[in-house]
Amino acid sequence: MAAAGDGPWLDDAAGRLVRPFTISNGRTEPSIALDLMSQVMATGSVPLGYLGPEHAQALDLCRAPVSVAEIAAHLKLPAVVTKVLLSDLVDCGALTAKPPVFHHNPTDRSLLEAVLDGLRRQL
Repeated sequence: MAAAGDGPWLDDAAGRLVRPFTISNGRTEPSIALDLMSQVMATGSVPLGYLGPEHAQALDLCRAPVSVAEIAAHLKLPAVVTKVLLSDLVDCGALTAKPPVFHHNPTDRSLLEAVLDGLRRQL
């Protein structure tokens, strides 16, 4: 029996009934470069042609700018499959995507040391 809100593709006991790469038609490469922290947002344009239910769910999540990682988490799909779905939506004009903006140097030594210290405290 499907859990509330999960739709016909999830089953309480069995989990996902459709393999993730079936959703992307076996594709593992998105047509555009998307980072996990890339921001995507709906354009308001209606996509032409058939898109699967996961495309519609992803599009619904993109009413405001949201990261690729957040969408993957909400859809409970691997990041690479989510990137393929999102690139399909960008290709048909339903989404816009922009690369992440860093307000700091991600390879800043002091930042990396602070992360390392935090990880050591957790162990």
